[in-house]
Amino acid sequence: MSERLGKLHDKTALVTGASRGIGRGIALRLAAEGALVVVHYGHDGAAAQETVDAIAADGGRAFAVGADLGSTEGVERLADAVRSGLRAHTGEEALDILVNNAALTGAHGPFAATTPDVFDRLFAVNVRAPFFLVQKLLPSLRDGGRIINIGSAVTRIALGDELAYAMTKGAMETFTRTLANEAGARRITVNTVAPGPTETDTTRAFLRSSPKVEAMMLQGQALPWIGQPADIADPVAFLASEDGRWITGHVLDATGGTYLGPKF
Repeated sequence: MSERLGKLHDKTALVTGASRGIGRGIALRLAAEGALVVVHYGHDGAAAQETVDAIAADGGRAFAVGADLGSTEGVERLADAVRSGLRAHTGEEALDILVNNAALTGAHGPFAATTPDVFDRLFAVNVRAPFFLVQKLLPSLRDGGRIINIGSAVTRIALGDELAYAMTKGAMETFTRTLANEAGARRITVNTVAPGPTETDTTRAFLRSSPKVEAMMLQGQALPWIGQPADIADPVAFLASEDGRWITGHVLDATGGTYLGPKF
């Protein structure tokens, strides 16, 4: 297979939660620019293989690794599998791009009904896992590398049913800014891309459930279409490339202008 001469043709990338949805879109986009992509999945190996196969069908390079990020052991297994997989495919363990996309999402009920188990699971997957995954892979990340966290518009929009989830994304914004300051000496940039409502296989049923719901979503946005995974993957690819070298510690709003204010 011929080498892909895109902006990332000599790079390696890990995308967590890349078996479907936004993660799959990001994996496809980075591979289209030539990166060798490690496709992480939590439980659905078949879906992850579909992502790998789609990348290969387009002439790209990828392999899948599975790990449950809800446990400390799962994070350790993922870091080990990434290093061994990269060594097998490239002869070295070096990583260039780490995209922390995997997260538990969606509404989890009103504040009064949130249980400690739900709260702890959200923070385990959405905050603890990326924190320690970065810690374990930072020695393998090349100087000049990229860390990109996938955040959410809920950090600036008050949604009562997503309070605990929003708190996890707020924690990741703090992680982004502080880690950017720590990693900058190695020319490693750290940024967050924050999507708004995005159509995926898990959100499509709601977003397209009726013309009324779709109209309501569009009324809340400046741009007149429902977000697609590619709308998130493109800014991720920009930050991952040399074009994004001077941007760090930043939260990039990729919401299509969700809830900017009333329309007159």
